[in-house]
Amino acid sequence: MEDFLRACQGAVLDNEAKTLAAKMGVAHVSLLQRANPDNDAHRLTVEHLYGILLHTGDMRPLIALANEFGFDLVAKKAPKPQELTRSMIGVGKEFADLTIAVHEALQDGRVCQFDKSTIRREISHIRESLAVMDESVKVA
Repeated sequence: MEDFLRACQGAVLDNEAKTLAAKMGVAHVSLLQRANPDNDAHRLTVEHLYGILLHTGDMRPLIALANEFGFDLVAKKAPKPQELTRSMIGVGKEFADLTIAVHEALQDGRVCQFDKSTIRREISHIRESLAVMDESVKVA
């Protein structure tokens, strides 16, 4: 917990606390007091933490929190958007591939490990193509 609280304080102090406080709609002194892990009288709220992350882009608090629970924080890379019709065709193709994989797996009346891995691979392809479509819609 100590690392997380220190990371919150560092994010506030290293990102122009006065400007940050104004963006968050809180008093500068109040933000400094709340971010100070040595001040037992004041604590950051979830809303404050969200504001710090949003307005600074400083992910140290989130990284420290993830580390506390044994996780790594990894930024997602947005896929490259495509023309909307093209991305829709990609989604349709991936759904068709999944349909074929499921039908082939069910032909002999049982689904073996190979069939499961093939189906799961096709599902991941659908997720990827939906992510491309999501980005495509954002720029359309």
